[in-house]
Amino acid sequence: MSLTLTIDFSDEDLERFTGQIEAAKKDAENKSNDEIVAAATVLLEKAQQGNPPTFVKQRLPALGTLIAMLRDEAWALSDEDSVRVRAALNYLAAPIDIIPDDVPVFGFLDDAVMIELCARKLSHEIEAYDDFCEFREREAERRGLKPETVGRADWLQGRRDELQERMHRRRGRESGRGFGQGYGSSSGYGSPVSRYTDNSWRPGPFKFR
Repeated sequence: MSLTLTIDFSDEDLERFTGQIEAAKKDAENKSNDEIVAAATVLLEKAQQGNPPTFVKQRLPALGTLIAMLRDEAWALSDEDSVRVRAALNYLAAPIDIIPDDVPVFGFLDDAVMIELCARKLSHEIEAYDDFCEFREREAERRGLKPETVGRADWLQGRRDELQERMHRRRGRESGRGFGQGYGSSSGYGSPVSRYTDNSWRPGPFKFR
């Protein structure tokens, strides 16, 4: 028997979340990418090893994707774009838990909710990066290469620039629509979890099933 729980966030709740992300952005200014990635990776590895419930498992690839964005040499995020990803990861890795992680079944529930909110706020970044990874893997296979050996290949640059420009345009259109529209879905707050199941190669020791 399954159990369905619905969590409703008010505009005030979401505004508070945005305030916390802004604080995490400021705190991240004093940290290197390696420090932020290492802390977020610890959270991801602990969650994977804990055999979490499906709700949590479905959201872990989103965290893996955010980590990979900062590690991926070929994606080469600008400083301006990486600030948003760094802030989200720094926020997620903060050692503040509503529910302690060692509580069976529910330990990572609050982490999963926060991953969901961060992923919605960065939905355009995630979508662009997923498309880039799919393109890289497909083109690498066509050229008889392994995607992990490609690096900053010339044939990737055009597609990367195109996808990052698309990301900027979509983000720009959302910025003037009010707070609620910043969560990546024109139909409201419908979960973009389907975007988190991408299996194309990206840097990191992360395996999702």
